[in-house]
This record gives sequence, C-alpha cells and structure tokens, in this order.
Amino acid sequence: MSEPKAPTPTPGDTYKGWLFKWTNYIKGYQRRWFVLSNGLLSYYRTQAEMGHTCRGTINLATANIAVEDSCNFVISNGGAQTYHLKASSEVERQRWITALELAKAKAVRMQAESDDSGDDCPPSSPPSAGQGGGARNAEVQSTLRTLGNKVEDLSTCNDLIAKHGSALQRSLSELEGVRLGGDAGDKIRQVTERATLFRITSNAMINACRDFLALAQAHSKRWQKALQAEREQRVRLEETLEQLAKQHNHLERAFRGATVLPASLANTPGDSKGSVPGKGDVSDEDDENEFFDAMEDVPEFITVPADPKYHRSGSNVSGISSEIGMDEQSLDEQSLASNPESPQPQEAEPVRKRRTRIPDKPNYSLNLWSIMKNCIGKELSKIPMPVNFNEPLSMLQRLSEDLEYSELLDKAAKCQNPLEQLCYVAAFSVSSYSTTVHRTGKPFNPLLGETFELDRVKESGYRSLCEQVSHHPPAAAHHVISERGWTLRQEIALASKFRGKYLSIMPLGTIHCIFEKSNNHYSWKKVTTTVHNIIVGKLWIDQSGEIDVVNHRTGDHCHLKFAPYSYFSRDVARKVTGVVSDKDGKVHFVLSGTWDEKMEVSRVMQSSRGGGGENGTDGKQKTVYQTLRARELWKKNPLPEGAETMYYFSSLALTLNESEEGVAPTDSRRRPDQRLMEQGRWEEANAEKQRLEEKQRSVRREREREAARVAGPTEDGTHQDNYKAQWFERTEDPATGEVTHIYQGGYWEAKEHGSWGTCPDIF
Repeated sequence: MSEPKAPTPTPGDTYKGWLFKWTNYIKGYQRRWFVLSNGLLSYYRTQAEMGHTCRGTINLATANIAVEDSCNFVISNGGAQTYHLKASSEVERQRWITALELAKAKAVRMQAESDDSGDDCPPSSPPSAGQGGGARNAEVQSTLRTLGNKVEDLSTCNDLIAKHGSALQRSLSELEGVRLGGDAGDKIRQVTERATLFRITSNAMINACRDFLALAQAHSKRWQKALQAEREQRVRLEETLEQLAKQHNHLERAFRGATVLPASLANTPGDSKGSVPGKGDVSDEDDENEFFDAMEDVPEFITVPADPKYHRSGSNVSGISSEIGMDEQSLDEQSLASNPESPQPQEAEPVRKRRTRIPDKPNYSLNLWSIMKNCIGKELSKIPMPVNFNEPLSMLQRLSEDLEYSELLDKAAKCQNPLEQLCYVAAFSVSSYSTTVHRTGKPFNPLLGETFELDRVKESGYRSLCEQVSHHPPAAAHHVISERGWTLRQEIALASKFRGKYLSIMPLGTIHCIFEKSNNHYSWKKVTTTVHNIIVGKLWIDQSGEIDVVNHRTGDHCHLKFAPYSYFSRDVARKVTGVVSDKDGKVHFVLSGTWDEKMEVSRVMQSSRGGGGENGTDGKQKTVYQTLRARELWKKNPLPEGAETMYYFSSLALTLNESEEGVAPTDSRRRPDQRLMEQGRWEEANAEKQRLEEKQRSVRREREREAARVAGPTEDGTHQDNYKAQWFERTEDPATGEVTHIYQGGYWEAKEHGSWGTCPDIF
C-alpha cells in the first residue's frame, strides 16, 4: 500500500498521516491513521473510520511532547493519556513534531483568549440607524482577529526557526572541530537531522507568510470597497440634509402665511386667508421629496394647521357644522356631551384583585445542538420545538390581549356621529399591536379544541371566549360581548414565510365589531408582523401594511398605513397614518401616531390637491389637509415594574394565565406545559409539551380512521378530519360573505351550571 506524501505542516492546517502506535506487549506497535486538527490529535484504525469511529483524542493545549530517538516520540497529558508513537523515518518524525508544536502553541493561545473574553461581549442593542454599520464593524473585527492569529503563527514559527537555527549552528561548529574518524559519521547525521528540521520549519514559515499576504491582499480590496461605499453614503446623507433644510424653509414660509392659497383651490370663494402653500411651493416640496422615493414610502398627504377663522364659534362657513368646537373639547368629550343617554356614575362593585407579577424568566442558555440532535431522522412536522423559544401564554391568550384597550370601543359605543365612532374603532385596531413591540417570544400553539375565557364583566363589562377550531391550518375563533353596547368577533389563521434574516407572519381572517344602538357593523384585517434577526443578532419586531376599517351600514371607511422600518426614513419609527372618509370619499379626520405609543386625531376643515414635480417627470399629487389641533385618541399604558424579567408582559397579560375556578377543562390555564414554563421548570415543560403533541396526533389519527370507516377515503386516498368545534359553528358571514366560525352560544350557561360533559379531554 502506497502511503500518501505528507505535506509540510502549516499553522492552522489539518495534518494527517500514518504513524505506528504502541498498543501492548503482545501486539507491539500497530499502524494507525492520525489526524491533527484544531489543537486535537485523534487516531483511527483506518482512514475509512474517520466518518464514524474515533479511537482516541488528546488535547494538545495541556499535552507534553517529548522525543525519544530518531523515529520515536511520546505525547502525554499528565498521565491520563500517553501515546508512544513511531514514524517511518526521521524526516517524517520531524514533520510531525513541527506540526504538533505549532498546533500546541495555537491551542494554548486560543484557550487563553477564551478565558479572557468571558465578559467582553458588548450587550445587544435594539435596531437603530447604525445597524448596518454594526454588521460591517463585526466583519472587520473578525478579519482583524484572523490576521492577528496569522501574526501569532508567524511569531511561533520565528521562535522555532531561531531554536532550530541555533542547534544547527552548534552542530556545524562541533563538526569543524571533529577529526575524521569513528565519530564523524554520528556528527554528520546529527547535522543532517538539524538541517532537515530547519528546512521543514523554514518551509512552514514561508507558507504562513504566503497565507498572511494572500489574506491581507484579499481583505484590502474589500476594505477599499467598503470605504468607498461609506464615502458615497456620506455624500447621500449630506444631500438629504440639504433637501430637508429646503423643505423646512418651505414649510416655515407656509406657516407664516408667506404663500396664499389660489382661489381656484379654495373651498370658499373670495377667501384669501388660507394658510396652505400655493401650487408652486407644494410642487417644489414634492420635487425635493423624490430623493427619498427609492428609500421609503412618500406620504400620500400633507397636513397643515387650519386658518384661525375656523376656530371662531358661530362660523357660517359652508359645509362646516357647529361641531368644530372640538378644538376646545376632546373627541370623546364632544361625543359624550352630545349623548343625552350617557350613563351616570354608579357605585363601583368590588372586583377580584388580580396578580401583578409572575416568576422571573430563567436565564437559560440555548444550545442549538441540543435541539438539532433530537431532530435526526424525524419528519419535519414532528420536530419538537423547545419552550426556550416561547412565552408562557397560548395563541388564544395573545388573541385575547387585543382587548387591552377595550375602553376605546366603550367610547365608540357612546358616539352619535358614525365618523367619530370610526375614529375610535381605528384607534382600537392599532392599539392591539402595542403589546408586541418587545414580545419576541412565540406563544404556545393551541391544541385542537383548546379554549380560553376572559371574564371581565365586573372590571370592563365584557366576556371573551376563544377556541382553536382547526389544526391544519391552525385557526382560532374569538367572540366578545360587552354590556356597554358592542360585540367583537374574529377568526384568525396564521401564514408565515421564512426569508433567511427575518420571518413574516401574515394573519388571515377578518375582525368584526358591531354596535347595538346604531347597528353599525365594522370590519378590518390585520397587518403583517415581521420578526427580524432570526439567525444572528437581537430579535426585534416590526408591523407593516395597510388596514381598511369599513362601516358596512353607512359606507364610511378609514384607511390606515403602517410604515415599515427604514434605515433612511425621516419619520419616527413604527409610524401609523390614516384618513377617515365618508361614503363619497370626502375626508373628515386625519389620524397619526405610532402603533407602540399613541394615536391622535385631527378634524379636517379644508383640503386641496398639490401639484407634482415641476419637471413634469412625476404627475403624482399629494392632498393638503387643513386641520384643527390634534387630540389624543389613545395612549399606551406603561408596562408594569420589572416587565423586562417577565417576558415584557403588560398588566393584562400578567393575569391571563392566572388560575381561576370554574373554567372549562379545555381552558389554556389548565395546560400543564405552559404552567411549568411559567414556573421556570423548562425541562419538565419540554417533556410535557412533547407528550401533549403526541397525544394530539394520536387523537387525530383515530378521528381520521373513524371518518374513513363512515365515509371512506377521498379521491386522492387521504382521509378527512371531520372535527367539529365545541362552541363555534362554521357558517357564512352575512356582512362579507366569508365562511367563518361564529359563536353559537352555550358556553357561559355551561359554566354557570358547571356542566362540561361534552368537552374533549385534550390535556
């Protein structure tokens, strides 16, 4: 068998070859295949064993290397492991000794660096304008570390060359003083051995220098490109600042009345006091805004303060009612003042004291290998995801969190004006996202038939019920009825797409809100949720898309736009804007704010269309609205103290998994894996979660077999799952025509009588 020629050892390379290893006095030295890699020396009986069976490994960071004679050497780590090895020749032994010394020096250095860098990692920061720069900085730091390691390798080689060079010089000096005789042959062999060792070490030095030079040249080009990109970005930012300065100047002149609204654009003939910029100024501003078209969404409209004449009481301006007194009263105060049937204050009933804390989240590290090793050989749908990725709430409870600001619907129910009512409903649709800004944990997937009730009649006047009505695809139905004059219902299914760096979650389904007194029926859909930095970095969440809230009785609608996060955006992060229009398309209110903080409303007094760019390349126009002073519709409640250690739960979320008497056997509060996770017993929670999932699969297989026995298989050979929800019935929605699950009644009556006999055993 011909042996592969061993390459000259290079710092950082994997070194392989055949050596003879002492086994015992009976078998003596046996031929073994040795592999030196990453500071570890491993051996195998044959090369074929490398893929599955390692016979032994020794860590060179703590090992001693000793030379016995011309071909033998010993590696020991202090007594626990000792390898007596023999090479086929002196040259081969010298190659191995050089490779082992280089690998040992590198292993010792890496171990020292690992010990010193335990707490040196900087804390993760939330996404910011410098997020891209942080990634580039990490790349540069990684390259610098690699180059630093190469320099250390060169230093090690230099020490070895100095050591072997000195030994070679001594041998040459001794050779000069030796007379030709019996000891001449021994001295010549010694000099030859020293020269060979020096040559091997020199070759290693040359190879390390070549690697260092190639790496430096390659990264030099990349750094030059990165520097040029930074310069170009700086120029773009300078141009952006210049454009912003110009826009600020235009708006300042407009606000001071430097421009006059043309008579052709004014709603009131002969009125020249309008404070909206003229066509020329608007088109100038639009022309400058085009710089940002490639980087962010341009606003579809502009708002400016209304002329002071609109604030005078008793104004007889055409089309403006006396309701403009809203400038002195908030929207809800105006509505309540005009509602003669507003309830009078009543003595509050004592309510149950809810909990304000849950056990702190354990600081468990997540070992990806511990997850992946359990996935080998399993189907993708059967891979158990650990609770490390979760928060101790189910998806049904997260759905119930939409009611965090149910008082918005209470105020809407008291409104006489449907357009004002629509403002509150729109604010409610935005408020449901405020709890998600820091909530990067995944809620538990509900089991089929799992329910969750939220009875807050005494505190907030409503009762809520959720049920998981489908498992493939997962879908949950939700029904809320309030004593304060409104009903909310929805069926939400989730679709997700993993796109490498981020995960997009698209809720499918429609939300309905019906007010009893006015019979106004509103509906809307949810926007897309995006979880960023799935693979590397700190997770953060963004909401983007558009919502259309429609009043099916009057035809009024509200169009809301959730602006996605943009590195180049001039606006505040998480911005939401919208307009409230009647059935004829006339805008009455403008909404603005952020989905994680607050929403404001401004009444529109007058509107006009601005021109496009002066160069005629873009005919797109923006609408300019003259509005009264903005009033606050909704503001986020502060998080409870210590929320960062409690999964960033809100005050309502902290109470959702609190144990309650009398709830259904299928209620999420009774779910054992979720309860164990909340208590910090994550290993037990993982085991219980796997048990519940396997139980659910068994129940589904039994249900499919029963369906096949009754009806037989379908045309494609599969079996249908004829599961029927417990409290919801699948029917056609009378307003939208969609087939959805609607509450059929009976739950609260069953709770009152304690009769849960028909509930499935899912836990």
